[in-house]
Amino acid sequence: MSHVPDPKHVLHSGYFHQTLRNLQTPNVDISPHNLMFPIFVGSFGHANKAKSMPGVIQYGVSNIESELKPIVDKGLKSILLFGDEKGTYADSPQNPVMLVVPRLRKQFPNLVIACDVCLCPYTSHGHCGIMKNDGVIDNQASINRLAQIAVSYAKPISFNSRAHIVAPSDMMDGRIGAIKKGLIEAGLGNQVAVLSYAAKFASGFYGPFRDITKSAPMFSDRKCYQLPPGSKGLAARAVLRDINEGCDMLMVKPGLAYLDIVKQTKEAHPEYPLFVYQVSGEYAMLYHAAQAGAIDLRGVLEEVLLSMRRAGADCIITYFTPLILDWLQIKSKY
Repeated sequence: MSHVPDPKHVLHSGYFHQTLRNLQTPNVDISPHNLMFPIFVGSFGHANKAKSMPGVIQYGVSNIESELKPIVDKGLKSILLFGDEKGTYADSPQNPVMLVVPRLRKQFPNLVIACDVCLCPYTSHGHCGIMKNDGVIDNQASINRLAQIAVSYAKPISFNSRAHIVAPSDMMDGRIGAIKKGLIEAGLGNQVAVLSYAAKFASGFYGPFRDITKSAPMFSDRKCYQLPPGSKGLAARAVLRDINEGCDMLMVKPGLAYLDIVKQTKEAHPEYPLFVYQVSGEYAMLYHAAQAGAIDLRGVLEEVLLSMRRAGADCIITYFTPLILDWLQIKSKY
């Protein structure tokens, strides 16, 4: 008689890879495994510069391996992929993310690959869920669709071509449970980790990202499902909700303005690896301040990274990852 385990009792999905095991043994240093590089992938065949985020590249399907190789050679351990297609193509075989995952797994077998799971880049209205006719989110339909997409990222042609991590960023109620159930039913419950955007706030720091992915809402805003900025208690409830549904790892987003939430989350749940996302607006703020001569980028960025680690973050998702890896290489020589 077969027994399907409760999703929150499936532990292997959180440490099946060495980089994930490293995150289970935290300290306050900055090492390559403490960094995750967010990457935009477009359907075009070449790299494009992101106008709203100078220094950031939107990779093309045909050249992503060659563009990433120098960064992997510097010690890159993990990436988070975002697509930019429209309509129903979130899990189409022609979706840029679906196309590049098998190629990256083949080219960089030790690189951990996470795929963002959300509907906003793939819908005409730009919201993170499916809408009813009255303009209200249809939560059940949304989580069913999100689970389908997550399983598609996790279950391509062969074992060595699937994503290691699926990361739902939508903030729909119940999406972690739906995704974990889908992974278990697909036989992937202990082979694919779920990184929950557990405490994601309705923030003004997302502007450059939405410009790149063309994912800004066409009407209204996302305040009905992303957390209010002042809601410490609601953040704690959202984290606990996702833990009870079986997530493997937690995230707080954005970073610098929410370090109290990072600390709160880590102190309440030290047994879970905790990610913090230094989002596009934080990147742009530091980049432009440095370009204007107002700050020393390295000194200030290292201070910010240390504050995130000190607050309890085990891994920092940052667009500065290639630059930080350069600094770590220089530091290791002395």
